[in-house]
Amino acid sequence: MSHRIEPQARKLTGEDVKAILKAELKRRGLTYGDLVERLAERGIVESEVNLRNKISRGAFTAAFFVQCLLAIGCEQVSIQNPNK
Repeated sequence: MSHRIEPQARKLTGEDVKAILKAELKRRGLTYGDLVERLAERGIVESEVNLRNKISRGAFTAAFFVQCLLAIGCEQVSIQNPNK
């Protein structure tokens, strides 16, 4: 009897989430400065430097990620399975 060993599933990382956000900004031709302004319109105050660092680290909450997507007008995002 043989047992098939499945490869370990790759976890979604901050790098993956950061890449999604940056791709959505680029797709819309928006800068970090644009995102700062759009977040401010929603009552979320971030300096451009702080925002750039936060995104660069990929260290932000899911709520912040969704707030950014909504601020740039992204209502739908396609997420590729990282295990394929």
